[in-house]
Amino acid sequence: MLKETIICIVIIIAIIFGDRTTGNYTTEAVLELSNGLTDLREEITQNNTEKQAIQEQMEAIYQNWQQKHDKLAYYIEHDELEKVETEFVAIKSYLETEEYEEATSELDKSVFVLKHIEDKYDFNLQNVF
Repeated sequence: MLKETIICIVIIIAIIFGDRTTGNYTTEAVLELSNGLTDLREEITQNNTEKQAIQEQMEAIYQNWQQKHDKLAYYIEHDELEKVETEFVAIKSYLETEEYEEATSELDKSVFVLKHIEDKYDFNLQNVF
């Protein structure tokens, strides 16, 4: 009986530790990407933007996303990650065609989807039940 109890406690501790680790990484990734997207949005709304600089900034954000995507894919639904990927592709295409109002809208959607992923995978009572 004691042996089974110890095994159960070890399993519960491992689950909590794993959840904290993945939750912290998700929060860090979402914060970093959201800040980059928010900075890009501010650049676009200043109206004195250089197309090349904006595209380079978006490419840097996209490269950061690619690095984060590999680790996030281990424990987050692929459909959620595909939503972010789709938004990034839309932003890049709008920036290439200099449709900045649409790009701004897509930037806002991307930040929302990232925040949704963070909230969805956060360990709280609402998500447990």
